[in-house]
Amino acid sequence: VRLVESGGGLVQAGGSLRLSCAGRTVRGNSMGWFRQPPGKEGEFVAAITWNGGSTDYADSVKGRFTISRDNVYNMVYLQMNSLKPEDTAVYYCAARRYYSSWYYLPAEYEYWGQGTQVTVSS
Repeated sequence: VRLVESGGGLVQAGGSLRLSCAGRTVRGNSMGWFRQPPGKEGEFVAAITWNGGSTDYADSVKGRFTISRDNVYNMVYLQMNSLKPEDTAVYYCAARRYYSSWYYLPAEYEYWGQGTQVTVSS
C-alpha cells in the first residue's frame, strides 16, 4: 500500500475536518486531492508541488480548503473548513512523479490511496 488516507467522517455543515495522507510515496512527489461525490464523476480538489512551494485549488473549495505537506513525515493534509453538504464525497489522495501542467487531471497521477468518506449533513 503506497498511500493511506484518514480523517474522514460525518460533520455538520459549517464544520471542519482535516484529512491526512500517509506513505513513502509522498516523498519527492507532487500530490493531489480528488473527490468523488455520490453518483458523480471524480473531481479535482487541490494540488501541491513536491516541495510545497506551489498549491492550487478547485474554485469550489478556494478559501475554505488548505493543502499542505510535511516531507519529514511523508504526510499530506487537506484542512477543510466551512464544509457544505455538497462537499460530501469519497476523498482520495494521489501522487504524481513528474511535472505536469494538467495536475488537475486524475490521469496525471500514478499512485492513489483507497479513499476516505466525508459526509456533511445540512
